[in-house]
Amino acid sequence: MTSTPAEGTAHLATIALTTEQDVFALRRTGKAAAQALGAERQDQTRLATALSELGRDLLGSSGLRVTLSAVPGAPPVLRAALFWGDGPGPGDESLRAASRLVTVRHEARSRTLLVEQQLTAGTHTADGVQRARDLLVQHTGSSVLEDARAQTSDLIAALEESRAQREELRRLNEELEETNRGVVALYSELSAELEETNRGVVALYAELEEKSHQLRQASEAKTRFWANVSHELRTPVNSVVGLARLLLDPVSGGLDDEQRRQVSLISASGATLLALVDELLDVAKAESGRLEPHLAPVDLRAVLGQLRGTLKGYGTRGEVELSVATSELPLLTDEVMLTRILRNLLSNALKFTEQGAVNLEVAADGDHVVFTVTDTGVGIPEDEQQQIFEEFYQVRGPHQRGRSGTGLGLPYARRLTGLLGGTLVLTSRPGSGTRVTVRLPAGRAAGDTAPAGGPALAVLVTVDDDEAFRSTVRPVLTQLAGRLIEVGEGGLASATVRAERPDAVLLDLHMPDMDGYAVLAELAADPALCGIPVVVVTSAPAESLDAARLAHARAVLDKSTLSLAQLASAFGGEAPKTPYTAGEDGRQ
Repeated sequence: MTSTPAEGTAHLATIALTTEQDVFALRRTGKAAAQALGAERQDQTRLATALSELGRDLLGSSGLRVTLSAVPGAPPVLRAALFWGDGPGPGDESLRAASRLVTVRHEARSRTLLVEQQLTAGTHTADGVQRARDLLVQHTGSSVLEDARAQTSDLIAALEESRAQREELRRLNEELEETNRGVVALYSELSAELEETNRGVVALYAELEEKSHQLRQASEAKTRFWANVSHELRTPVNSVVGLARLLLDPVSGGLDDEQRRQVSLISASGATLLALVDELLDVAKAESGRLEPHLAPVDLRAVLGQLRGTLKGYGTRGEVELSVATSELPLLTDEVMLTRILRNLLSNALKFTEQGAVNLEVAADGDHVVFTVTDTGVGIPEDEQQQIFEEFYQVRGPHQRGRSGTGLGLPYARRLTGLLGGTLVLTSRPGSGTRVTVRLPAGRAAGDTAPAGGPALAVLVTVDDDEAFRSTVRPVLTQLAGRLIEVGEGGLASATVRAERPDAVLLDLHMPDMDGYAVLAELAADPALCGIPVVVVTSAPAESLDAARLAHARAVLDKSTLSLAQLASAFGGEAPKTPYTAGEDGRQ
């Protein structure tokens, strides 16, 4: 059963194959039909070669004939259908050869071979079909010699095309080699430049490291100079102040009014110089890390009253009103440092306020106490609001005339605020005044009380490399433990715990030499120490903690919200064993 012709199929020619000359004719006819229907030259040759191969292989079969047709479609094709009656049919080798050139379908049961060559879209038209028929008529009756010449011509054309393709391939290879050489050269150049850049970066890094070392040495030398000069100046200044006081004492003998006025000036200048020396000495101590806060409950009402009395009348000819609030908020901090911070801020505000008011307000904000100093003075330009926190820097302008100062007040106040665990923020607008906000941790929230009946723990070991934090939390821990042992290095923690056998351990999570995770693992792995409760403290956010490695901890507390009640609850076994126990205000 043969394939049914598609609708619109145009019959072009039918050729009977009985002799070798008929095979030549089939070759020429197939090529001519493909040419007439617009096939590419190489496609014409492929079709002609495939038909010649298959026709020669089937030659001798009874009833062998070939029908050429133009079949519409997307895309259209030129189809050659080979039919035969008796005979073995095409061999496998000829089928494989033809299939490499064109599309071949072998219908063995119907003894049919369908050979198809795709055509360009739009070539299957009435005009195209008629041209193909006319061209086939011209090729009818060709001689063997003409067929041989045509085959030779096709072969020559194929060879020329092959040679042209080889030349094109050679040219492309040369271009590719040239491109590769350029790429290799560019890579070498870039590698050399990168290596040179790396050498420059290394040299620059070494230079920066050297400069940093020199800056550290200069800073240390400056601090030593301040400390030494302050100590050296303090003795003679104390003598000047003391002698002036003796001379002013009524029992020391008679001074006339002019002498008394002069001695009073000496005394006032000496007191000012002594205050400056003390301030320089404190700044030097703060920079060298030797200025430590001594935390204790502070009577804010007394501190504020003292400031109010000390600074009363200070300012510009009594034209500035000073208002200092009264407060009885509970506060655990260093009273001397707090007084110096507030005195510096208030005196600075009074110094640069000619008219209006200077106010100090106190308010509670959660577990912090907030001090706010506002004035109606000259204000500070925005581009200098960071520089004023540099030692000895002063804002230049006519407002400085007649106002003495060293430029140490604000830097000193911010440094002391940091030592107390707080923050100092300044906002200002020229002509509108300045606001300075000091925010300090309350240290012990209202309602926190020591455990009834004395300390809950006999011995407590605290492991933390931060001396400032240890100083801050020390007064709280001494209410919980009869004896407090402090360890500043994680690597010494296990040995200290093994030697002291405390009732509990307070462990910082992040330390440089050996972090809290490793210390906790060591304690958990030691059968003699694994039963000692460990409470972990950290300032890291909860999402960054490794909960699996904190499983041995009784509780994990946030440093910023730490309170006596939390610690007592954790050491007393009431805190859950889940990491980052919530603070009293619900934060984590």
